[in-house]
Amino acid sequence: MTKVTDHITPDSSRPSVQGLDITPDLLVTRRAPVRAIKPKVTLGRGHEPNRFLNRELSWLAFDARVLDEAENLHHPIMERLRFLAICGSNLDEFYMVRVSGLREQVRDNLKTPSQDGLTPLQQLARIDKIANALMERQQACWRMIQGELRDVGFAVVTIEEAGEIDRETLRQDFLTQLFPVLTPLAIDPAHPFPFIPNLGFTVAFRLRREEDGRLMTALVPVPMQAARFMPLPILDGVKRFVSVETAIRLFADSLFPGYDVIGSGAFRIIRDSDVELQEEAEDLVRQAEAALRERRKGDVVRLKIEATMPLDLQSFIIEQLQAAPNEVVRVNGILGISQLSQIIPDDRQELKFRPYVARFPERIRDFGGDCFAAIRAKDILVHHPFESFDVVVQFLRQAASDPNVLAIKQTLYRTSTDSPIVAALIAAAEQGKSVTALVEIKARFDEEANLKWARDLERAGVHVVYGFVHLKTHAKVSLVVRREGAELRTYAHFGTGNYHPVTARTYTDLSLFTADPAFGRDAGRLFNFVTGYATPVQMEKLSVSPVSMKSELLGLVEREISAAKAGKPSGVWAKMNSLVDPVVIDKLYEASQAGVPIDLIIRGICCLRPGVAGLSETIRVKSIVGRFLEHSRIVCFANGTGLPSPNARVYFSSADWMPRNLDRRVETLVPIENPTVHQQVLDQIMVAYLADEAQSWLMDCDGVYHRVQPQNPDQPFNVHMWFMENPSLSGRGRAANLTRPTTPRAKVRRKTVSRVKN
Repeated sequence: MTKVTDHITPDSSRPSVQGLDITPDLLVTRRAPVRAIKPKVTLGRGHEPNRFLNRELSWLAFDARVLDEAENLHHPIMERLRFLAICGSNLDEFYMVRVSGLREQVRDNLKTPSQDGLTPLQQLARIDKIANALMERQQACWRMIQGELRDVGFAVVTIEEAGEIDRETLRQDFLTQLFPVLTPLAIDPAHPFPFIPNLGFTVAFRLRREEDGRLMTALVPVPMQAARFMPLPILDGVKRFVSVETAIRLFADSLFPGYDVIGSGAFRIIRDSDVELQEEAEDLVRQAEAALRERRKGDVVRLKIEATMPLDLQSFIIEQLQAAPNEVVRVNGILGISQLSQIIPDDRQELKFRPYVARFPERIRDFGGDCFAAIRAKDILVHHPFESFDVVVQFLRQAASDPNVLAIKQTLYRTSTDSPIVAALIAAAEQGKSVTALVEIKARFDEEANLKWARDLERAGVHVVYGFVHLKTHAKVSLVVRREGAELRTYAHFGTGNYHPVTARTYTDLSLFTADPAFGRDAGRLFNFVTGYATPVQMEKLSVSPVSMKSELLGLVEREISAAKAGKPSGVWAKMNSLVDPVVIDKLYEASQAGVPIDLIIRGICCLRPGVAGLSETIRVKSIVGRFLEHSRIVCFANGTGLPSPNARVYFSSADWMPRNLDRRVETLVPIENPTVHQQVLDQIMVAYLADEAQSWLMDCDGVYHRVQPQNPDQPFNVHMWFMENPSLSGRGRAANLTRPTTPRAKVRRKTVSRVKN
């Protein structure tokens, strides 16, 4: 295991609320065993803020766990570089969306506390402290990775390292590839300071004219489409790159002939990028387009400046951008950590994770590739990325080309640039089928792409709807209506992930295909809800937010509480991305106090405090961060028979347990009823996740995460590796007659029972 040290010294003077220290040292990663921790006070409903951890600090804690993977020496070097870039991208988004909202609250003099009792100003102070330390840790990680990259034949060189031969070669590339798209801008009374867009990268210069010594300030904005790094000639087997800002500095004489450079430095801006649409909007598309234009002009929330930039030039940039002191970060290192992924090569597989080719469900092959015949025979659950997303594409392509298919209905939240899903819908419409597409144009950072898809679909004759102004449609549903003999049969697909073939290669998600008529009727009711405001009064199988999902979940937890109080077996297993909703958290606390054992696998944000005496002693929270991004949402209830059990109630969902998902989005909660699929989700998938040791962290009651200590350090159980090596159950077809893979079921049961007894 990688040696991990404390990156921040705990501050003994940090403030507390009602006697309980609520500011966890979120960047500390420890490896000591985790025990239930008794707080300084007994938490309960009388201590409102103490029941919850802060959402924003929990987000930063997740980013710290991602960065830990970049520091993990057991990972291949290019994968560590990828984790570092992901950490940088996550932090950018955090400031664009979350911090910008808090800053707006402070500007409006709002002092309403968060559910953990902190005012917006208090949250910003803690965020800046932790985020600044996180950025310092990112730069330290980059310096470490830089050294190791040289050992395997890669280098990002500095100005000093670029030799004369390099400069001449690079000058030619600069003049032909970069110079034509650069626009040097002098700053003077006739040339005001230009607008720098969100994530805009700019090189600033202080110049002196050779003929008269006159000083001038100038900027060179880097186009968003420009490559972040330019290649240099290979030297001694080392593939070398130079950053674009270094190239601009090297050839400033081409940009500013007749001037000498007396100082320079790069800076990068992060702006408020949260798009809000008004409920009374008459035209949702036009308002979305206007909001996207405004996003570019959002207020500055973070200004990152190279620390080597001359102080007078720094002051000039800060003044012109009207950045507050707490919005300015002077970076000792490289700007734009998120763009480091651009130097990861397409080849050199030995520097990356072992290649993996996703399996295609054997059962569909058993039926000669006929998706409809295979689904009619039995429900199929596909576990991405271990099983190929191609089956989803094939399902829709078959529907588009099948003359017996009359109608296709499809939700689109995010999809790829060259989407085969959209192509299939267009093909179906062009063949005269009735095609309806719910395109969510409020999907953050995909609004522009979704508007384009909507227009392409409309031109092909697809009925395009945009859902609700005040609700995002986040449900992942496809519905195909096919004539078979004298009747119509419905085929439905429900998923936890987006219809995005690219992210489906790295995100873990579930896809359920079913021809069950009740699921088909419910899917139809869901589409009627989003296309015609027909609120579903009674669903046969599905629960839908914001109509019924939250009450359904609370009711299922209440059943476990009743079972525990009656002395019957009880338990809750849940896996999701984020847990924030205070009502749900309080219900879980109530269940814990009744003795219900609860295991939560929360990849990212978690506002629940586990392991607190008198409040949450039977709750364990773990986070899995590894090769694949955990994205599936699964919840299991013991139902009077313990977990795992064939009688347990098992569901998967498109929704995390957050107020936005349960109250302000259209989401689905899908019950798993087919016995084989039930066994796959509960006994294979969830048991394996609970048993993982290689990529797991346990969270204590202060929100600090500790790496799980493997029982066998030489061979820790790695859930992603296990899924890659062992086929799933429901899609195996005739291959299921082979020996089925075994999961660490007994170990998980022993751990759960032991934890509750103790």
